[in-house]
Amino acid sequence: MTTPTTEDSAAAGAYRVLVLNSGSSSVKYQLLDMSDRTRLAVGLVERIGEKTSRLVHTPLVGVGAERRERTGPIADHEAALKAAAEELAADGLGLDSPQLAAIGHRVVHGGLRFTEPVVIDDEVLKEIERLVPVAPLHNPANITGIRTARALRPDLPQVAVFDTAFHTTMPEYAARYAIDTETADAHRIRRYGFHGTSHAYVSRKAAELLGRTPEEVNVIVLHLGNGASASAVAGGRCVETSMGLTPLEGLVMGTRSGDVDPAVTFHLMRVAGMSADEIDALLNKKSGLVGLCGDNDMREIRRRIDEGDARAALAFDIYVHRLKKYIGAYSAVLGRVDAVVFTAGVGENSAPVREAAVAGLEELGLAVDADLNAVRSDEPRLISPNYARVAVAVVPTDEELEIADQTFALVGRDRGPVVRADN
Repeated sequence: MTTPTTEDSAAAGAYRVLVLNSGSSSVKYQLLDMSDRTRLAVGLVERIGEKTSRLVHTPLVGVGAERRERTGPIADHEAALKAAAEELAADGLGLDSPQLAAIGHRVVHGGLRFTEPVVIDDEVLKEIERLVPVAPLHNPANITGIRTARALRPDLPQVAVFDTAFHTTMPEYAARYAIDTETADAHRIRRYGFHGTSHAYVSRKAAELLGRTPEEVNVIVLHLGNGASASAVAGGRCVETSMGLTPLEGLVMGTRSGDVDPAVTFHLMRVAGMSADEIDALLNKKSGLVGLCGDNDMREIRRRIDEGDARAALAFDIYVHRLKKYIGAYSAVLGRVDAVVFTAGVGENSAPVREAAVAGLEELGLAVDADLNAVRSDEPRLISPNYARVAVAVVPTDEELEIADQTFALVGRDRGPVVRADN
């Protein structure tokens, strides 16, 4: 198959990018106009393959645009993407539009080969498939989405944007595990990191908030959602991140344990008779906050704490303790920290988490202003007092916009000026 080139990609004036995030049983999508970087429509297809499949589509342009929902069986990802295309077409935004410049795909694992976005051809797809053993939960779904979109629009550039790419700048001493080198190399065992599009976007916006360029600042980014990760970003380049070979390592998460002694696995095999698959399920799906207290929603945990629930309080303390450890460690790695930045669902919305994570770190130059921290806003903002040596900020993440920006930067040359992500 011939790979579409930049010049071939679409007619001049094609500024739209469709962003696809394909999960094992869901497809999230957004259509953006890159001439002004606005969203035209957003949607979600969930429970693919079940009788109770559901599509929620929200057009964001046009008079009287309203959220629409349909339920009923959606057999597979091809049917899901076709259903989404129908909804877009109903708004005059169909996939056959000459204004569609490209489709950008979130791909979780790009290994060491993919350090930046790439136009997908057969060889790229084969390499993504070769990475399935190190991303068995994510890459297969991403591949399905790519294949489906290529079948629907074989003439259109399809771009892979990798979660791991931002972290490929880590030095070898940060990326390597201290295990036998030959074994590690043979099986691609090293620290890759994830949530890279979020860490890239947020670290850049944090620099902008400080009135400086990314090259001038050192930032610790805390992406706290159901999945959670931290990164140390020096001069715009990632030098350390908390997730490793898989998204299991690092912070306490909604259902994932984060850091544990590796020997826990062997211990459970010997004394509990658990299989590798059972331990995998335990650490990925039955651990973290849900394993500690039965809830992975921080709002519910805080409600339970207010009612005197000891299990919820302990889960919160464990969660925050791990955050503090990483803030301290990454302060040492960076040497000089200009900002600690909270993002994603918990990071953006939980004032108690932000306050507790910084409490007691005054010697590191960190403090939170209670009034500023209590403010709810969709805008990037400082929540530290003026006297604090290190800024503490909340920066809403926008992974879809970052994917669209990177996609359009790759295929949108010669279309005239477009507002950049950091403007």
